[in-house]
Amino acid sequence: MVSIVINNYNYGNYVAEAIESAIHQSYPSKEIIVVDDGSTDMSRDIILRYKNDIIPVFKENGGQASAMNAGLNESKGDIIIFLDADDYLTSTAAEKAVDALHDGKAVKVHWLLWKIMDGNIVNNQTLPDAKLTEGYLKDQLIKRGPSHSGGPPHGPPNSGNAWARWYLEEIFPIPEASFRGGADNYLFVLAPLFGEIRAIHEPLGYYRIHGKNNTLKPDYMTTFFDRYDHCCQALSQYLSEEGIKVDPSSWPRDHWYHKVYADMKEIASLVPDSDSFILVDENHWLSGDTILGRPRILFTERNGEYWGPPADDKAAILELERDRQKGASFIVFTAPAFWWLDYYSGLRHHLNNCYPCEINNDRMVVYRITNV
Repeated sequence: MVSIVINNYNYGNYVAEAIESAIHQSYPSKEIIVVDDGSTDMSRDIILRYKNDIIPVFKENGGQASAMNAGLNESKGDIIIFLDADDYLTSTAAEKAVDALHDGKAVKVHWLLWKIMDGNIVNNQTLPDAKLTEGYLKDQLIKRGPSHSGGPPHGPPNSGNAWARWYLEEIFPIPEASFRGGADNYLFVLAPLFGEIRAIHEPLGYYRIHGKNNTLKPDYMTTFFDRYDHCCQALSQYLSEEGIKVDPSSWPRDHWYHKVYADMKEIASLVPDSDSFILVDENHWLSGDTILGRPRILFTERNGEYWGPPADDKAAILELERDRQKGASFIVFTAPAFWWLDYYSGLRHHLNNCYPCEINNDRMVVYRITNV
């Protein structure tokens, strides 16, 4: 049996599509559990429309880890897919996951996810855009720590994974205080200790790009490295139980978190203290109102909150010029949003024709938008 556990918090605009994708799986032996983490929107009413096809679980808000813990407790499947309510699956996802995990030896299988916006695949792009990690990674993990855990950026986020139940029962419950948000990182970092990681090199789901990431919205700089440290602590604890002594401080600090922090420092070296700048990052950094003291403007935003990608080139250019008139001196595109420069070709041409490009590398593209 496959258990598809959908975790939802205020995703009433999307949760029906996630549920429908689970219901219409080609694999017959399945159960669908929808955990609502204390939503305050119309989610509950939408979920209850499917009460004959799903197992609904309603709880107080506790974050992603608590929702996933509640979902596993309710489930009976041999294979578990944790599906975020703003994503959805192709009809063959469960069937192909079962094929990959049929022998019961692998910890998990993961697959690519199409990036979608407004129901359309974005420039034929998948997440991740690099080859999926697979194989036996325990030795690499012991040597290098969470940088080589088999999770992002070498694998997809939550909705792109199917887990062997026997593995989850070894490591659950997820520590809710440490992994209130980003609970999938806990699963990723420990998986190579228990067995093989397998991959399906085709998209079996859809990762939605939108303006509302509602499970948890902290000032990410306060938890930026905490999450990495929590991963290190969990990993070193499990290694210690196996009699393997490691010093987490010896692991290379080249995780995604550290690379982003290096990007932040590069931005700070370019943007004067008193200047604001536009950050195009698809809300991946969740860095609060400032980055190393520099006020950041999300693109696009409404009332200080990320509002998702603009409707078209005209809207993007209007937003850019409005922010520039308000005092923004730079616009920064980070790697997760590089596709914008192709998708919004008019915006790219406007920037190239009107403003100098100060940085263009594999991590950031930065334009100075002040009058020179």
